[in-house]
Amino acid sequence: MSWLRIRLRAERDQADSISDALEQCGALAVTLEDAGDEAMFARPGSDEPRLWAQTSLSALLPADMEPSRFAADVAALLGVQTPPWEVDRVPDQDWERAWMDRFRPMHVGGNLWICPSWFAPPPPPAVAVVLDPGLAFGTGTHATTSLCLEWLATNTLVGTEVVDFGCGSGILAIAALKLGARSAWAVDIDPGALTVTCDNAQRNEVSDRLTATSPSSLPADMVADVVVANILADPLIELAPRLATLTRAGGILLLSGMLEPQLAEVGHRYSENFAIEARTRDGWALLVCRKPVQGD
Repeated sequence: MSWLRIRLRAERDQADSISDALEQCGALAVTLEDAGDEAMFARPGSDEPRLWAQTSLSALLPADMEPSRFAADVAALLGVQTPPWEVDRVPDQDWERAWMDRFRPMHVGGNLWICPSWFAPPPPPAVAVVLDPGLAFGTGTHATTSLCLEWLATNTLVGTEVVDFGCGSGILAIAALKLGARSAWAVDIDPGALTVTCDNAQRNEVSDRLTATSPSSLPADMVADVVVANILADPLIELAPRLATLTRAGGILLLSGMLEPQLAEVGHRYSENFAIEARTRDGWALLVCRKPVQGD
């Protein structure tokens, strides 16, 4: 038996409504995925859905359905012109297995690996973070996340306190704990992200050392040895005073989620309080900010 598959792209604010329309018009299943290898970010104070700026939608249809009629029905339901999409015929298969086969253990630096739960983690001395792909995006594949993970994996974290500001799936906080950090605070404005982070921490057996919280619930006098903020350039600029205060004298602040052309503006905002080193990959950037000890 074969099926019809319709694939299209949508902007973040359209993806949910298009997905609903596809299902209402007869799609058997609709899958949403990142269309541009983009990390999942949350803006401070925003209720924006945690979807990608460019989302790829794939709808599975019965083989005997007429694609043009289906497209017209979807367009009528949405009140727009028929969106551009591709149609192909796919053979019957184990869809869950096909999806799982796309994700395999990933070495990100040093001894650190990111490993889906359906694979056995690599043996020691490898350090494996068990994390499955999901809507609360952050599985290490995006350049901004991998740059942060590489820094964590190649620097000594034993005994440190870490804050992951804008934690998403919690991947950075959990990686820091598995690499020897004493404790970690996972911070996000999205309650769903905090729930996913706690689930992932439990799976990785680090729940006893992780605290998941909203920004407003962080202790007023909180300081950390390492602060990681993998968010967007505008929030990084907006949050500069708070992130600087969160970073202990002699500590490290990792800033990521910005494009290379945004480096200068973001770096300038932090240059008064930090010595800054930039690293780039695939058009994205990481700023490693070192806060001097008084007298340096």
